[in-house]
Amino acid sequence: MDVELDDTDKGILYLLQKDARRITTQEMGEQVGVSASTVRNRIERLENEGIIRGYYPDVDYDKAGLQLYVEIICSAPNPEREQLATDARGVSGVIAIREVLNGTENIQIDAVGTNSDDVARITDELSEIGLSVANTKIIKETFTQPFNHFGQQFVEDDTFE
Repeated sequence: MDVELDDTDKGILYLLQKDARRITTQEMGEQVGVSASTVRNRIERLENEGIIRGYYPDVDYDKAGLQLYVEIICSAPNPEREQLATDARGVSGVIAIREVLNGTENIQIDAVGTNSDDVARITDELSEIGLSVANTKIIKETFTQPFNHFGQQFVEDDTFE
């Protein structure tokens, strides 16, 4: 069931995507025109509805001693795609999995490793669970930004960070 979001919800989502760690509910309320308690209630509702699924740190893996951040492109038979994506979560080093609905390369996996042997171990384990590894790409940097449809009009400084 889709939840209809109003401008306040969208503004809150935008601000949380921009920097959930450094903004208070009071600051969000001032920007979207509601009280801090309304912001807290809205966030709780958005979490309960499953719209907000979690809060995650943006980790610089290189600075954390994990020099290899890789994207692994895999193929899986469509009837097994969901199960294989779930199984891939058990491979040490895997940090994100995306199921792709079109094409034969239908699972994209992000993983981190300390060296090329570690990355080879990850790809070997993915192969062992039944995925066909088509390609690996070393990621230099990832940039994210909030989806601008979510309340960008409430933000004075909407520069890309």
